[in-house]
Amino acid sequence: MIQKLNNNSHEIAKKIRVVFQASYKIEAKLLGAKDFPPLKRPLKNYMESQNDFYGYLQNHELAAVVEIEHTKTHTRIKSLVVAPYFFRQGMASKLVQFTFNSYNSPLFIVETGAANLPATALYTKFGFVEILQWDTDFGVRKVKFKKTTM
Repeated sequence: MIQKLNNNSHEIAKKIRVVFQASYKIEAKLLGAKDFPPLKRPLKNYMESQNDFYGYLQNHELAAVVEIEHTKTHTRIKSLVVAPYFFRQGMASKLVQFTFNSYNSPLFIVETGAANLPATALYTKFGFVEILQWDTDFGVRKVKFKKTTM
């Protein structure tokens, strides 16, 4: 079940952060990153974020989270994380489809590590096309995808 999360709540933000931390630890290893900024994101940042957070709940447990930034011109999937215990169960796909169904936008954007093959496969499966690659200051090659709907 997917539901909107009140990230301004201290308790909910802590649960969101736990899923982010668990997922990003795996991604950092996958990307070979020793210094991975997403792992340094403080709880306060989640609580003060103006982005929308939606969670996938499995047996009342927060299993996956999508963070969405929506403007008049585009919708950006800022983060999409799944707790490792719930990998390979289709939750990320359901959250991407939920994003498309919930946001009427001419343009969807997402970025990930270029070596994150599960993520790049997920986005291309949904019709995203690669538009840019670059190297970050923290040693990770990133890739940016877009999907136009009009």
